[in-house]
Amino acid sequence: MPEPFALRMPPNIQSVAIGEHQVVFIDDFLEQPEALLEAACRSSYSPYPGVAEKKGYPGIRAEAPADYSANLTELLEPLIKLNFGVPEDLPLRKSMCAFSLTTTAASELGPLQRTPHFDASTPYHMAVLLYLCGPEHGGTGFYRHKATGLQQITAETREQYLDEYYAELNRHHPPPRYFDDGDAHFSFLGMMPARFNRLVVYPGSLLHSACINPALSLSSNPRSGRLTVNTFYDFGTVV
Repeated sequence: MPEPFALRMPPNIQSVAIGEHQVVFIDDFLEQPEALLEAACRSSYSPYPGVAEKKGYPGIRAEAPADYSANLTELLEPLIKLNFGVPEDLPLRKSMCAFSLTTTAASELGPLQRTPHFDASTPYHMAVLLYLCGPEHGGTGFYRHKATGLQQITAETREQYLDEYYAELNRHHPPPRYFDDGDAHFSFLGMMPARFNRLVVYPGSLLHSACINPALSLSSNPRSGRLTVNTFYDFGTVV
C-alpha cells in the first residue's frame, strides 16, 4: 500500500509551449490525491500576506503536509534543472507548500489583483501548482504586455515593465474582476486548465493570472472551492 502522499511512478511529464515559453505539467501526479484533499479539509487556514492591503494571492492558505513537500522536492529539483536549464551547481531555496483557496469577492480586489502579475524576476524562480479541483474552476492564464511586448519579466526588463505598468494602472484602474481573456493592455496567450491531481510548473517570471470562475470558485470549503497546493522554488545564491 503506497504512503498517503506518494507520487505516481513513473511520472508522465508533458510540456506545452505558451508564447515563447514552456509550461511543464504532470497529470495523475499523486497515487492517492484524495488523501491530500482530506488533509486540506482538516487544516486551519489564515489569510495570505497582503490580503488586507488588497495585494498578492486573494484568499487563504494552510501549510501542506511535510511528507508531500519532501516528495515533491525530491522529484522536482532534478526535473526543473533538466527542463528549464538550471545550472547543476545552483543551490535550491523553497517556499512553504501551502494549501490555497481563493475567497475574495471580485468587487473587493485591489488594482494589482485585477491584472496579470509575475512572481519574481530572478532567472530560475519556479512556480509549482497542484490542482485539487476540477476544470470548472478555470486554470492559469499566461499573457503578453502589449506596450512592452514582454511575456517574461527579467532583471533587465523589470524597471521598464513596471514603469509602463504603473503608468497604465494610474491612467485607468482595471475593473473589479478576476482577469481572464485579456484587455487593452495584456494579450491572452493561453491557459493551463485546472484538472484534479494535475501538477503545473512554470517560471515565476512569466506574466500570469489565476483564471477563476467567481460563481463557483470563491469558497473556503476545500471540497467545493478552488483548492490548489502552491510552492515556489528558486535556484541561486542569496543576495
